[in-house]
Amino acid sequence: MPKALLPAALLVAVLGAGCAHAPTRPGPTEPAAGAPARLSIPVQYYRLANGLRVVLSQDTSVPTVTVGVYYHIGFRIEPKGRTGFAHLFEHLMFQETENLSKGEAERIVAGNGGISNGSTRFDYTNYYEAVPSHVLEPALFVEAERMRALSLSAASLQNQKDVVKNEVRVNVLNRPYGAFPWLDLPQVANVNWYNAHNFYGELDEIDAATLDDVRAFHDAYYVPSNAVLVVAGDFDEAAARAAIERQFGSLPARAEPARPDVSEPEQLAPRAAERTDVLAPRPALAFGYTLPPRGTPEWYAFGLIDEILVQGEDSRLYRRLVNERKYSDGIEGGINLLGNMFDYEGPTQWAVYLLHDASSKPAAITADLDAVIAELQRNPVPAAELERARTKIRSELYDLAGSPTRFGLVGILAAFSLFDDDPTRINRIEDEFAKVTPALVRETARKYLVPSRRTTLTLLPGKPATTEAAP
Repeated sequence: MPKALLPAALLVAVLGAGCAHAPTRPGPTEPAAGAPARLSIPVQYYRLANGLRVVLSQDTSVPTVTVGVYYHIGFRIEPKGRTGFAHLFEHLMFQETENLSKGEAERIVAGNGGISNGSTRFDYTNYYEAVPSHVLEPALFVEAERMRALSLSAASLQNQKDVVKNEVRVNVLNRPYGAFPWLDLPQVANVNWYNAHNFYGELDEIDAATLDDVRAFHDAYYVPSNAVLVVAGDFDEAAARAAIERQFGSLPARAEPARPDVSEPEQLAPRAAERTDVLAPRPALAFGYTLPPRGTPEWYAFGLIDEILVQGEDSRLYRRLVNERKYSDGIEGGINLLGNMFDYEGPTQWAVYLLHDASSKPAAITADLDAVIAELQRNPVPAAELERARTKIRSELYDLAGSPTRFGLVGILAAFSLFDDDPTRINRIEDEFAKVTPALVRETARKYLVPSRRTTLTLLPGKPATTEAAP
């Protein structure tokens, strides 16, 4: 079954990257003794006649294969007046098709020893299976059938509306800190509706969705030219290409849908909002900063700034806010709270957030945040600290590429295909991080980590904190 959206702390994903050609035994390569860690991700990229992008990444180290279909449609550009529709539609894609009854797709995968799921993000919706190697074509059939012949009833639509509305209640409305800050922050930090609406959905707008809305959405966005198919793992290339052509080649070509303007005007002044969470026992504070354009040298520098400032207990903000000031027992944050720094396309923020004691005032926390940032702006980051940040990223890359499910690897390949038309960029990421100098880190911090580019979200508790009774 499609999974519910999770709180931001559970959604922050690792980065993904690699290097060039396939080794004799395809798969991530270990570095030679004394050599810096490198990854080698084999990539074959082509298009079917109907426009479907296809990425093949062969890796015979584990006898499984992962199939992912990613559509270039997510929360950001769902229809106005139908907030939550992209997520609702993700659920509907797990229902019946012309040739698969309700639940049959899941039985095909699970019955062959595989696992499957899907998710909705800012700029894509994905569906994926990890199956034994010999079950590749049944998994391809399931995804081609969803793209070709979704066939829904009014009963299925109503059932999934109820499921999604229940998710909203369970994950947001009836949970302390349920919307904080992954759902709240974009609505304050952005001014363009596409980036600033409630993408989990207003309950009345979820209820208003009709079968005609569903069919129109499928016809517009769930077409070969708006999707990428990624196959990663243990497969024979010639056989995989033939199976892909059999399953997807007959789908008719359709024009790639036009995309609305999702750009944001430059933020020139601080933005702030305050709300009360009636279920929260402690106050919370979040900061968001607009990011450099995706793919630029400054953007890669920001990836290292993220590691330096907030990732791990050795990060500068953790040391200051947690160890020294004891405002909280931890902090969270990162680039793109609903994924990682590579798998988004439109405007997003770098965020830092924490739950804090009532005795700790937001003004004091903000002052310490500014002081830590000022150190980064004033003095070049020491070479050893910058190298430690690169090492942390490399560790995350090996974890990603070495996962037996390959879900993270498939996601990065899909994102570079959908957003850049070039999945081989995965093999140049490490080089881009290597180019970042202490001077570029300082310049990037001076330009982007300033109050005029900051959004502050203050959450007030509406529920008294529990205290132990006096002896």
